[in-house]
Amino acid sequence: MIESSEALAEFVDAMRQVGRIGLDTEADSLHCYFEKLCLVQISIPGQDVLIDPLAGFSLEPLFAELPRHEIIIQGLDYDLRLLRRAGLTEVGGVFDTMIAARLVGCTEFSLAALLLNHFGITLAKGSQKANWARRPLSPQMIEYAGNDTRHLEALAVKLEDQLCQLGRMEWFRQSCEKAIEATRIVREREAETVWRISGSGLLRGRSAALLRALWHWRDDEARAVDKPAFHILRNDLLIESAQRFAQGDPVHVPHLSGGRARRFFQAAEQALALPESEWPQPIRNHRPRPTPAMEKRFDEFKVRRDHAAEHHRIDPSLIASKSLLENLAQDTDATLERILPWQRMLLGLE
Repeated sequence: MIESSEALAEFVDAMRQVGRIGLDTEADSLHCYFEKLCLVQISIPGQDVLIDPLAGFSLEPLFAELPRHEIIIQGLDYDLRLLRRAGLTEVGGVFDTMIAARLVGCTEFSLAALLLNHFGITLAKGSQKANWARRPLSPQMIEYAGNDTRHLEALAVKLEDQLCQLGRMEWFRQSCEKAIEATRIVREREAETVWRISGSGLLRGRSAALLRALWHWRDDEARAVDKPAFHILRNDLLIESAQRFAQGDPVHVPHLSGGRARRFFQAAEQALALPESEWPQPIRNHRPRPTPAMEKRFDEFKVRRDHAAEHHRIDPSLIASKSLLENLAQDTDATLERILPWQRMLLGLE
């Protein structure tokens, strides 16, 4: 465990002696509203460390050193976004073992599946949903965290070998670079869509207005106590409550009481008082209705994609998703910018 700036400086010195490093992170999103970086795991030859961002020292020396290394990581999107929010600005090369596994044709590409298939190593799952903000970490959590990076170097070597044999290293480089660039984009949901949870599309009119109001009530409550929204009220109960309020049926949520319950019913009352003109409108798909020519182009692209996927024994969605094929059929030139060179080649668009 690294819990001081002195210990971090010593480890950064050791990092300078190596090229590749295995990296992973842990956060507390299942336990807090305001997700934060709780642990950084790094493995170099002969040494696995857990860096504690909650111990009150700066991670700047680490962030300054990371761009000098190729980072081996399993699924870079979440971890890089988390590190960027914590202060990381740049990265050097990234070897994403999940992308590599999919490009060599693996159908099971979780870290646990890859380590089991390649090395016969079984990872313990007991700490997957642990609260990583708590201190001290249990021995089980420490072992779990260390295992996330301990074998990444060996796994990368295996996958790199396969990529080279298949002639897909360039596909891999392009895919990793695109994934890295995507982490620079800050995702923001619009106010009119943020409350539209799974199942909300079935609600219309007053029911939708009630769901929107109750979602915002829940979000305010979660923020106030720094807890995930589902700790306040699950999505299914939120939707059920909106429907019952709209129908005039009694609503009783057993674990709501006191001020929280009062604010819950106030939010519903305010939504019930809204005029119809202020009810949410269904989000309509503005995609133009496909013409026969567009449908023909879509079918042609799909045949090419599926044939290439079968020939190379990879998931067709790696080459192009259905929505991407639809966009290609609608406006091929404008969509080409979103497709990597290796994907264009397999689609016959070069």
